[in-house]
Amino acid sequence: MKIACGADHGGVDLKDALKVYLEKKGIEVVDFGTTGHESVDYPEYGHKVAQAVAKKEADYGLVCCGSGIGISIAANKVKGVRCVRAHDPYSAEMSRRHNNCNVIAMGGRFLGLDMAKKCLDVFLETEFEGGRHSRRVDAIEE
Repeated sequence: MKIACGADHGGVDLKDALKVYLEKKGIEVVDFGTTGHESVDYPEYGHKVAQAVAKKEADYGLVCCGSGIGISIAANKVKGVRCVRAHDPYSAEMSRRHNNCNVIAMGGRFLGLDMAKKCLDVFLETEFEGGRHSRRVDAIEE
């Protein structure tokens, strides 16, 4: 499994911690930045990660900003990407089970690391149910 990740200055600490967490689990991570706390624009990083997922250069994406909101909006502008701002394991689970989301967004100023790890684990472990949900995901893609 390969995960593309990216963050702005408000989400860089969470992104970096989750990157280490994933690598310790043996998951390959491609980091699109940012790497510091200097103010940067979240759309740049949301787009880079979303493009990697859309082009199948990564299986899933992880994006973080201060709230998780702006970067999720940016990621969702890329065709083929369905990004969820997950704030608890249930939202992460349902985004995969019913919506076949392929990018997860989290807020570095909203989630603690333990909760973020739980959300990420559930997101990566949950399979898409298909069935009636496939029709709905297809409608989103159209």
